[in-house]
Amino acid sequence: MSELEFIWTDGNNEEFHRFYLETEDYYSSIVGGKKNREGFIPYNLSESISDVLLAYMDGVAVGCAGLKKYNDSDVEIKRVWVEPDYRGRHIATELMDRIEDKAREMGFKRAVLQTRPIMEDAVGLYEKRGYELIGNYPPYDKLEGAICMALNL
Repeated sequence: MSELEFIWTDGNNEEFHRFYLETEDYYSSIVGGKKNREGFIPYNLSESISDVLLAYMDGVAVGCAGLKKYNDSDVEIKRVWVEPDYRGRHIATELMDRIEDKAREMGFKRAVLQTRPIMEDAVGLYEKRGYELIGNYPPYDKLEGAICMALNL
């Protein structure tokens, strides 16, 4: 059985940037094209994500998740992604366990995130972990199609 390995890095990491581009394409595809999500893009640049966790299986990067300070008490979870061929192996759960632990270690009191209702697997993962819908926080309060969730750490 293959074992997962995890490496902390930042938003400038080459592997993370590859995931970033892949997720950009995916998110654009589910909303009918990049033009329909132009308002989201400036708030999700890979290099703005300070703490990134990469998951590796047999030396291959298979998933990622990031943390970005939102304010003194809240940290935003960004770019939770597992490659399609590796889904169903609880990798996203492992990423979330570690990213939430890191957020606690950093002194944050709450994790917030933005997603879309159409991303049912992601919403389901977050709900299982205790995340609850909250009012959309800026900048997502002005962007159609966004939902926001939070978990007290």
